[in-house]
Parts: sequence; C-alpha cells; structure tokens
Amino acid sequence: MSHNNLHRDEAAARATLLEVASYAVEVDLTDGAGAPGEGTFRTTSTVHFTCAEPGASTFLDLTAPMVHQVRLNGETLDVAAVFDGDRIALTGLAAANELVVVADGAYMRTGEGLHRFVDPVDESVYLYTQFETFDAHRMFACFDQPDLKATFHLVVHAPRDWVCVSNGAVTSRPAEG
Repeated sequence: MSHNNLHRDEAAARATLLEVASYAVEVDLTDGAGAPGEGTFRTTSTVHFTCAEPGASTFLDLTAPMVHQVRLNGETLDVAAVFDGDRIALTGLAAANELVVVADGAYMRTGEGLHRFVDPVDESVYLYTQFETFDAHRMFACFDQPDLKATFHLVVHAPRDWVCVSNGAVTSRPAEG
C-alpha cells in the first residue's frame, strides 16, 4: 500500500515522539564514470534522532525505486520487511538513534524531489530542488515534516564540469585533477 502522503495525526504523533538532531546526506549524481546519471542517483542518509519513548515504533519517509540498505543503531534491517516504496518502518527505537539508509532515488520531471531537465538544444543537464511541502523524501530519507527540524551536512558528487549551487556555504571542494 502506498503511503506517499503524511496525515496530520501521523505528523503530530511523530513530533511528540521524536527530536531530530542532524542529517548527513550524500548524493552521487554521476553514472559512476564521472558523467551525469540518467534515471537514478545514489543517496545515503545518516539521521541522528532521539525518541521520547524507547521501544516505540514510527516511520521514516522515502520514495525511491530501490533501497539497498537500512541500518538502525548498527543493526542491518531486512529492506523487504521495512520498506514499502514510500516509508521505512522503524521499530524498537532506542532513546538515542542512528539510522543509515542507502538508496537509489529517481529523478523527477514534475518539479518534485530532484528534478532533472536536459536542454534539447545543447543537451546540457540541469537539476534542481525546491522541496515544497513533503518533497524532500523524494531525494533522501528523512522525517519529512516542518516541525522536525535538524541540521544538515550535504555532500554532492557531480560531474566535474557542473556548477553546484546551494543556499549554504561550501565547506570544501575536491582537488582539481
């Protein structure tokens, strides 16, 4: 069953249960050989969060065609058992939690998530995000609701000739070569 909507009661329950400290998000926009990827991109999310009721259950938002790994507090979870295409079920939460999700995200052509456009004249590839309400989970695994704020550390692997722009300061760039 698809759950690609977040209902008010679900958001309220999560906000009462969780406090999210940080996200470390790494996206690889290449095809593995340095050229732009065409249909999907690799995304790795590491989420640190606390739970007010240890032992409780909740879910993380992620819409992706493929999840390779889900690891909660060092334990690898069975992806087929916890991922339904739009949500990752989380059970037996500890007071302090680390969740790592490795997935392939799909480029969108609708303006949602990570939008990909190829210029028909020069075949240049352009990507952008807006993350309007409930769209971030189409690019990376997250608790996608505005009252569960956290700090972000974003790492982008992009083709060498691309220019990456963000609303945050660039903290490092790879050496030329």
